[in-house]
Amino acid sequence: MNTVIAVSQLLVAAAFVSIPMVRHRYGATAMARAQAELQRQGVRTTVLHENGMRFDAGGHETAVPATVAAIMAVVAGLNLFGHAWAPTLTWIFQSLVLVGNCVILYSQLTAEKSVRAAFQRKGDPMLARIDVAALLKAAEDGFPAWTWTLQNVRHVVVFGASILGLILVAV
Repeated sequence: MNTVIAVSQLLVAAAFVSIPMVRHRYGATAMARAQAELQRQGVRTTVLHENGMRFDAGGHETAVPATVAAIMAVVAGLNLFGHAWAPTLTWIFQSLVLVGNCVILYSQLTAEKSVRAAFQRKGDPMLARIDVAALLKAAEDGFPAWTWTLQNVRHVVVFGASILGLILVAV
């Protein structure tokens, strides 16, 4: 049973590093597409950088998933070796991963609304007039079509493996 739990945790680790890898590879293209859309809308193309909006894997977009992956790999190792703390750490970290992935999914589903609200809070009339849906669509088009399938598979893996790990550690 510990092996199944460890494998599920390694799947979670892999899932968490998958999206930053894609963002690292294709983020510059997504940013270029977003900037082209801003130019089409008559908005200065530097507005994204000025407001900390990026599509690559810099900053917390890499640090957080890499940290989650490292923690899950360590807990998987503890499970494989039957360490006494493995069940407790599995409960703690799998629960946090489950909640965290809910937050990630929610932020993805509300991205347009969140970006629009963030732009309006800035009080910059240029930001307020941006067609956010078109901006996000342009950035999305900078990633390969399979990225969105990967994203959905990632969610299924993280939710499924986390729930499986929690159920098995409870047994």
